[in-house]
Amino acid sequence: MSEKKNEIRYVGVRENLAYGFANAGQVFGYNLFAGGYLSLFFIKVFGIPEKAVATMILVLGIWDTVNDPIMGGIVDKTRTRYGKLRPYLLFVPLPLAAATIMVFAGPEILSDVKSTTVKIIYMYVSYFIWELLYTLGDVPFWGMSTAISPLPSDRTRAISTARFISSLLGGLSLTFIPVMMDLTNNGVWGLTLSQDFLILAIIAAFLIVTLFSLAGRKTKERVVQSVKEPSVLEGFKVMFRNKPLLLIIIGNVVGTLSGLAGVFQTYYYSEVLNLSSAVLWISLPGTIFGFLTYLLIPKLKKKFDNRQIVILNIIVRFIVGAATFLAGLKFYNTSVLAISIVLMVQNFVFSFFNTINMVIPTEMIGDTVDYMEWKTGERTEGVTFSVLTFVGKLTGSVSTSIGAALLPVIGLSFAKNPDGSTTAIKGEKTDLMIWALFTLIPWALGLLSLIPYHFYDLTGEKLSTIRQEMKTRREELSKEVSGSEEN
Repeated sequence: MSEKKNEIRYVGVRENLAYGFANAGQVFGYNLFAGGYLSLFFIKVFGIPEKAVATMILVLGIWDTVNDPIMGGIVDKTRTRYGKLRPYLLFVPLPLAAATIMVFAGPEILSDVKSTTVKIIYMYVSYFIWELLYTLGDVPFWGMSTAISPLPSDRTRAISTARFISSLLGGLSLTFIPVMMDLTNNGVWGLTLSQDFLILAIIAAFLIVTLFSLAGRKTKERVVQSVKEPSVLEGFKVMFRNKPLLLIIIGNVVGTLSGLAGVFQTYYYSEVLNLSSAVLWISLPGTIFGFLTYLLIPKLKKKFDNRQIVILNIIVRFIVGAATFLAGLKFYNTSVLAISIVLMVQNFVFSFFNTINMVIPTEMIGDTVDYMEWKTGERTEGVTFSVLTFVGKLTGSVSTSIGAALLPVIGLSFAKNPDGSTTAIKGEKTDLMIWALFTLIPWALGLLSLIPYHFYDLTGEKLSTIRQEMKTRREELSKEVSGSEEN
């Protein structure tokens, strides 16, 4: 009888779908800021110098190290009849939508402005506002993945659904960008690159308002919180006592440079192959397979624990990346057909691990929330999941900043033509360096993140014991909370 109770699902299909579509609405817009597209937009489209863009992204990336945990602490302190996460998810969508449009409207708003200083100020202000609002929504959103149910199986389904639908629908922005850029560059339609990005920003804003808002309107917090409101400082103290979480943080920070692959993928397709849309057919087999691999995650978890899966992911990416670099070394900038085959194989293998990377790390952070509740009696979804958002944005900020700073080092710059178009200026080894920074160097640097994961031990018997003890404690806490409400 007790085994059947353990199989009860708290989260139904509709709520899972609402959570998934909410993530898709969020991710469609986020992809415009990810990888090399943000630096390409500011440098090539907005006309801001590489050093200024690199500095801005790095400065605001450092601000994230303070901003995200503070937001997490505020979330953990929140107590309302709607919960501690949902109020933020109800409030954020509308201003976040406006901020998304504001960032990409810069070239149109300042089309007659010649001052680089004015453009730089606009870039700082608009990106800062967007980043702050994104944090206000993202931290509670991923905190909800743990608070939505006390059952690990429910959480896995919620995270998998969110990642799957966001890859399917939210990933469409990554399809539209290269196609629209090629149509503009080849004069197929009368739009400029700045108008391409602005149109996508408007679509993103619409999806944020209509879909991302579902997270606040259609999901529930089911894990009972303590009656006591922890202070923001207490939340920080708990985080620094959370050894498994700190190891995850170190692992992700050390692995930040692997994000250079995404940055230089953009430059490889646009400036080496001169065919941005090539990424679509090259990634298509891997994308299809990636959707199917969501079904394989439960089977994989029966054979390996989360730590083993993460380690396998890091090692395989390096091996495949090195093989890709060597296989395409003779024709990476001469034959689109030949390099397409090589990159299709790489993307096919990577797609399996990309899917895993969407689910397993989020689940591991959720485990650290349970671990600290078991250890201290306090749940800190806000501070803990601020790590997920912080690391994600840090990876993007640092890799994008370094990528922009490396452009003059590898000999790539852009010159404005009288007609408003842009011409790339390259050195003798520029194409080769872009190829290496796309396929090999980031994954070699990523091997360093194996070190902290060697010491991660929140797995197996230890994790099972914690979950069982927490089930009993939560039942008691639920009675305590109910009793305080009656009084």
